[in-house]
Amino acid sequence: MSQHNHAHPHDHDHDHDDPNDHGHSHPHGGLKGFLYDLFVPHSHDAADSIDDAMEASTAGVRALKISMFVLLGTTVLQFVLVLFTGSVALLADTIHNFADALTAVPLWIAFVLGRRAATRRYTYGYGRAEDLAGMFIVFVVALSAVVAGWEAINRFIHPRPIENPWLLVAAGLIGFAGNEIVAIYRIRVGQKIGSAALVADGVHARLDGFTSLSVVLGAVGVLFGFPLADPIIGLLIAISIVLLLWGTVKSIGARLMDAIDPELIDRTTHALEHAEGVHRVRDVKLRWVGHRLTGSATVEVDTADLGEATHLADHASEHVRGALGNLDAFTVTPTVHHH
Repeated sequence: MSQHNHAHPHDHDHDHDDPNDHGHSHPHGGLKGFLYDLFVPHSHDAADSIDDAMEASTAGVRALKISMFVLLGTTVLQFVLVLFTGSVALLADTIHNFADALTAVPLWIAFVLGRRAATRRYTYGYGRAEDLAGMFIVFVVALSAVVAGWEAINRFIHPRPIENPWLLVAAGLIGFAGNEIVAIYRIRVGQKIGSAALVADGVHARLDGFTSLSVVLGAVGVLFGFPLADPIIGLLIAISIVLLLWGTVKSIGARLMDAIDPELIDRTTHALEHAEGVHRVRDVKLRWVGHRLTGSATVEVDTADLGEATHLADHASEHVRGALGNLDAFTVTPTVHHH
């Protein structure tokens, strides 16, 4: 393998571990784009990506496991404070955080399923289960936006007194800290292994952190004698969740539609062109199956000898593997180049 690892001039390119397709496919414009980029930073280090499929899957499961326990811990701490404050807003936030900890479960199942070998029915394996779990996360986030909006409107109509605002501030900060730690961790691992669903779950945790923060701001509003701050902030949170959801729907939807970052195609083509005996490269195709890539290409080679042509095609395929970290299967079909 080592002999194919000569550095390509663009080995420092960074997009193959960024599941959000921030290549050239859709420059994020406007408020939605700005918000989404704020929430999901770009990952710029290709060397950071995990090549081995098993290792990538293990890293994904580890991220889910640890983040789930962090969120459950946060929930327990918040629940203790709910008992002290009797705050309905905080109870809602606590229940929300608990529900969130549980969205890790379908994704976890999907990662474990993804390791199963392909069958006669599922010839590409079970990697796509991950994107289905991503859709489920999108649904949960959408639901949380509806709940947050409903609650806020309800508080406009029936204002509720908030007892012990200081304890509320503490609880909200605990919720924010727990979620933010989980968000950073999930997004980083998700980008590293190329899992759009894990990044979506990270965005989800980050949104919840901001929901917890809105509890803090509402309590501060009460402390400063502005009780309406609570429902107003609640509404703003609901609206921002909807705006941010768009970016997530787009990245998961793109995966389900087999969208690929054009930069990945360029890298694949470049690797093939620089493989020994390859004259021209035609029909490069790539698709994500979960957080792994699979693809094919047709190349024109300089020999009519079938054995030699097959050997060159295998060599070209190895070359592509050297260039793209999370590539599993790549089929190269040789055709004879006619002078």
